[in-house]
Amino acid sequence: MTARLAAIYDVENPWGRDDKFFLRLAAETPAARVVDLGCGTGRLTLALAAAGHAVTGVEPARAALAAARVKPGAERVTWVEGTAADLPDAAHDLAVLTSHVAQEIRDDAEWAATLAALRRTLVDGGRLAFDSRDPAARRWERWNPTDSRRRLTLPDGTVDAWTELTEVRDGLVSFLHHYLLPDGEELRSPGTLRFRTEVELRASLAAAGFTVERMYGGWAGEPVGASDDGELVVVARAPAGRPGRGAQRR
Repeated sequence: MTARLAAIYDVENPWGRDDKFFLRLAAETPAARVVDLGCGTGRLTLALAAAGHAVTGVEPARAALAAARVKPGAERVTWVEGTAADLPDAAHDLAVLTSHVAQEIRDDAEWAATLAALRRTLVDGGRLAFDSRDPAARRWERWNPTDSRRRLTLPDGTVDAWTELTEVRDGLVSFLHHYLLPDGEELRSPGTLRFRTEVELRASLAAAGFTVERMYGGWAGEPVGASDDGELVVVARAPAGRPGRGAQRR
């Protein structure tokens, strides 16, 4: 992600119902130690810190992290350029992956390693929460130049944007975002997301030692498949009381 794309990202992805969901979830543990993995430009990260939580924002994209670090309230957050592998042991009460970051982790072995690292950084009894689009909703069918076209207003003018679907294969969906800038330059941002089924998510979480507490199909707590949101919103818990590790804060 470039600095220009980071600025466009912020305009295209304002505060929404998903952010409210994760903020409410964190509030269930007052003054929680939260790690926001794949924090991007810090939209939710900063809100969690403003709510009184001790927050670590982890992001591998340097431009996104640079944008986050200069926003108001950024001094309240510990920013880490890296991945889940860089997190310390037994240091967090809650780990979140939002804005479908979980789908950016495409390889099954990498996903398993990420879950293992998150289990390691959570205290016993700590929680993991993330969102992933439900493949049964087939949301990628709307990713075409007609249905996806939108106009974004930036400080230096308007940007016309649309998304082009490029491939759907073996649970992987590839696409290309187009951004036509005010000066006529076109930026293109490719991506590929992994669409895991509910069964696949539950199996991977169980293999990593997590117990699924809640799984919703939408941001209002609807059952899977019963919401137009087309989501799989997961809240899981790490086991408590293992030898050598306690759920008490350190």
